[in-house]
Amino acid sequence: MEPRRVAYDGPEFEHAPDTPDDLPNVPRETGALPRPYKTRVIVVANQKGGVGKTTTAVNLAAALARGGLRVLVIDLDPQGNATTALGIENPEGTLGTYEVLGGTPISEVVQLSPEAESLWVVPATLDLAGAEMGLVNEMARESHLRRALRRFLADYQLDYVFIDCPPSLGLLTVNAFVAAQEILIPIQCEYYALEGVKQLRRTVQLVTGTMNEDLYISTVVLTMYDARTRLSSDVAAEVRRAFPDETLNAVIPRSVRVAEAPSYDQTVISYHLASAGAQAYLAAATEIANRGVSQ
Repeated sequence: MEPRRVAYDGPEFEHAPDTPDDLPNVPRETGALPRPYKTRVIVVANQKGGVGKTTTAVNLAAALARGGLRVLVIDLDPQGNATTALGIENPEGTLGTYEVLGGTPISEVVQLSPEAESLWVVPATLDLAGAEMGLVNEMARESHLRRALRRFLADYQLDYVFIDCPPSLGLLTVNAFVAAQEILIPIQCEYYALEGVKQLRRTVQLVTGTMNEDLYISTVVLTMYDARTRLSSDVAAEVRRAFPDETLNAVIPRSVRVAEAPSYDQTVISYHLASAGAQAYLAAATEIANRGVSQ
């Protein structure tokens, strides 16, 4: 495996806690982003693939953690791309979300990400692909993740939890919706941008009506924006009309650096901090953090 690229990294942290026992005592950086009034549990979802869902989840998490906030990423996608993008290896036998859905405490599987000293990951492996079949006959099968997360948050103080979902609306995604309070939707600035959102909204209505009345769409992030094209401007305007209060002012541009970063098992924040993509995610994270103060 290639070593992590460090050309754009900042100084290494002197102390990197290896166990969740250290989690509550992580020091905050100077000039930290504002803390939310309570832990914000955000599921990042869009039924449409290729919209930058995982990229948005990991980069926002890294940006918030670098702003001094305590962040947990739960990788609920069997592909495990969020896991590797945050520098966590996930070979066969790695404990992660599959085991958590089966009853293993999060504290036994969580790992520290090298991206920031206050960023943790519950990794995903290919084993997770069989979890939906295993959950079908379980009692309260849609609530396994919520119970596990509540037990964890009772012992460990966090500011943000991001749950990265597969691009489908199966039991894994439903578990994420039941565990979360907020939905963040990345929307690509291309044709049919809002197509996947229609079914997502129907699923949200179903979940709020029967399993989690607190769930709501709080944030929409425009991704892969190309300022040179009229299409991107038109799509952005359409999305802002559909989600006038939820859409962030910060827009994520098409960026070679953003696309390159995962091949080095990094976020663009650590891969190339000065790039337009990294700066856009930092701006989006700041906007999310500022909104969280008053929610």
